[in-house]
Amino acid sequence: MTKVTPENRYRNNAKAIEIGNAFWNLSEKHGLAGIVADLDGGELRRADGHRFVNFSCCSYLDLDQHPRVIDGAIAALRRFGVLDHCIPRARVQLPALLELEASLGELFEVQVVSAISASVASAGLLPLLGSGHLSGGRRPLMIFDKNCHVSMSQAKPACADETEVLTCRHHDLDFIEDMCRRHPTVCYVCDGSDSLGGYAPVADLSRLQERYGLYVYYDDSHSLSISGRRGAGHVRSTMAGLDERTIIVATLNKAFGASGAAIMFGGQSHETLRIVERFAGALSYSQPMNTAAVGASMASAEIHRTGELSTLQARLRQKIALFDSLVPTPQAGAGFPIRLVSVPDTQVVELGRALFAAGYYVSPVFFPIVARGTAGLRVMMRVGQGDETIRGLCGMIAGFATRAGDAA
Repeated sequence: MTKVTPENRYRNNAKAIEIGNAFWNLSEKHGLAGIVADLDGGELRRADGHRFVNFSCCSYLDLDQHPRVIDGAIAALRRFGVLDHCIPRARVQLPALLELEASLGELFEVQVVSAISASVASAGLLPLLGSGHLSGGRRPLMIFDKNCHVSMSQAKPACADETEVLTCRHHDLDFIEDMCRRHPTVCYVCDGSDSLGGYAPVADLSRLQERYGLYVYYDDSHSLSISGRRGAGHVRSTMAGLDERTIIVATLNKAFGASGAAIMFGGQSHETLRIVERFAGALSYSQPMNTAAVGASMASAEIHRTGELSTLQARLRQKIALFDSLVPTPQAGAGFPIRLVSVPDTQVVELGRALFAAGYYVSPVFFPIVARGTAGLRVMMRVGQGDETIRGLCGMIAGFATRAGDAA
């Protein structure tokens, strides 16, 4: 029998599961994973009555609970009379998706194509970039940022079947520029806003785009709605406009408060958009955004056109500033709603369990979510979290840090 020897050039499930699953099992053993709870008055409540505030939720503006968003989902279902018209949109589609895409396109001043999720969008679009179908017919050298989200990095093997794929250090501008000098066409793949805090150097990358024709593919899911005019997000707000060399993918599930994803294009031809619709992996299957998700997204888009959005953004900034005043982290001072509190691998689950028992759920993060040896608690701020609740959480974290320092 011939032995199968994997190359593991772009992914290594065995390593990730061997190391990471031990942390997941420990988290589940101590009640920090696999939790089942109902939403009840801004808190979550388990069947045994234990109540807690969620500090690990990406709905930063709490729009997923907004009455207009919920009513929008219901109204769309009643208007179109179907939840999920299961046929590829390239063959037959309801007007719902077209209305949503037109609304989001006007909101963010771009071309928009919808998707069921940002992961589905990236899985379909990145191989088309690799084959040259989204880069002017030229197969680019594809550079994936070392820290780019798994929804993008998991596409490396498929892209490598189409073109050459490299991985660079986090936002290594010198490396990217060097590759631009050596190769006629280059595409850089990264997060516009990192899931562990921080932003892409959009202005610097734009200069490389102007000088070398660099293509850039961003996932800006974590900053959509919380920043920029009408919630356009970090990348779109930093750029004067999009052209055919920039693609932004952003989920509508996080601060936008709905479901699905928006793919933002600039200057793509009708023919190119048809290629996306017909050949971009699951984007061409029978699974577009369902009608309830479209209705919720349409309602959220209308909220983004009102002054309520800027009020929510300001309230979120106040919550972030309060946390920063009480717990120091490397991300302090940034407008990003995620803070990573460093905790030793051997203690991160213990601290997470103590916080949960006191009524605060903060998810421990560990390899492969973060690099080995850099475990911590990922704290996510939302507008609905009370100031006293934030103070209580910070007091416990600060107390733990003091005890750990005394023990050292």
